[in-house]
Amino acid sequence: MARQRDPQRRTELLDAIVAYLAEHGIAQLSLRPLAKALGHSTYVLTHHFAGKDELIDAVLAHLDRRQKERLAALPGPAEAGGGLGDVVRASWAWHMNEDLPMVRLLHEIEGLSAAGRLTGPYVPKMLGDRAGFVAGVLRAHGVPEEAALRKATLLNAAYAGLQIDYLTTGDRERVEAALDELADTADSWTTAP
Repeated sequence: MARQRDPQRRTELLDAIVAYLAEHGIAQLSLRPLAKALGHSTYVLTHHFAGKDELIDAVLAHLDRRQKERLAALPGPAEAGGGLGDVVRASWAWHMNEDLPMVRLLHEIEGLSAAGRLTGPYVPKMLGDRAGFVAGVLRAHGVPEEAALRKATLLNAAYAGLQIDYLTTGDRERVEAALDELADTADSWTTAP
């Protein structure tokens, strides 16, 4: 008999799991300590997620969805004359001021995947989907179709590199000066209205 999963309960559980992972990391993730920290039995986790791999995939999908919702809520090109640079700066402000633990968690996950210590299809898919999503934002801001995916890949890589630099060095002033240059570069990609 198939498991009945309550989508709302699963979302609430994912929020709690993400908060736990943001504090404890994912490299040494084990279901028993996670369940105990959340005040549940391991059965609750395995009811909603068939195992650790499915749980990690669900966490990544949850984080990705959250990132996309936030990016979609940022000002569009017609709102207050907002350009791509404004989107880059607003996204950075949100990540650094409100979402830094999640940024740290995402980079840990990506690093483990790059090192071959976290397997499964979701991390590469998430990165590819993110590039596609950002390409859509770029197109909405006037970047030509034939350049949007390439520029989205470059923007994502530079932005992630700046995040890692800040997380590693703590040198916010230097990193944000570089971010301003990245935002200016993004503005230069748009076509004049």
